[in-house]
Amino acid sequence: MIFNPIVIDNWSRKPYFEHYLNNVRCSYSMTVNIDITLLLSELKHKGIKLYPALIHMITTVVNRHSEFRTCFDSEGRLGYWDSMSPSFTIFHDDDKTFSSIWTSYGENFNDFYNRYLDDMKMYGSVKQFIAKANEPPNTFPISSIPWVSFTSFNLNVYNEGTYLLPIFTLGKYFQQDKKIRLPISGQFHHAVCDGYHASMLYNELQSRADNYKEWLPNI
Repeated sequence: MIFNPIVIDNWSRKPYFEHYLNNVRCSYSMTVNIDITLLLSELKHKGIKLYPALIHMITTVVNRHSEFRTCFDSEGRLGYWDSMSPSFTIFHDDDKTFSSIWTSYGENFNDFYNRYLDDMKMYGSVKQFIAKANEPPNTFPISSIPWVSFTSFNLNVYNEGTYLLPIFTLGKYFQQDKKIRLPISGQFHHAVCDGYHASMLYNELQSRADNYKEWLPNI
């Protein structure tokens, strides 16, 4: 993993970054219902779990755009990671608590899926907030609320408003107009990405759901 510092004075986004970090510090959320009709059918046919497929889809799109990988590092430098891996929550049904696990990302879905299954086997029953230790700094959070289909979702992060990475929350999928749709909420910091960038992310997520044959294994 490589952290690439940004020279702010040479950065085309400088005025927007400074305005939304120093003058009007704000983040925003956007929720979009992704059509997973074809994807879900194929996953069920292949016996592949939906959650890791969605995690991989989101991480793939995040890794295609530096706007979603821009943050402050541990030394307070602004920059972007060359690649990121997902840190995701899992639910413990017996006591209704959750834990956080991370899995190293790779664009090959089959390899990622196997690492996900290995992590779940090793850490899935660990009853700690951080079930898998040694999480690298180049991760971003994904969580799931599979019990309800929401139309919007907003997080309030109290860290002086300097957490710049996106945060994703998945909802319960539902049927509408003979389509299966799943709400995906993203929390974005306006200092590093605008509505255009968020829209681009959701459009690419929909494209990956539609073109699942390009990345799902032929098993």
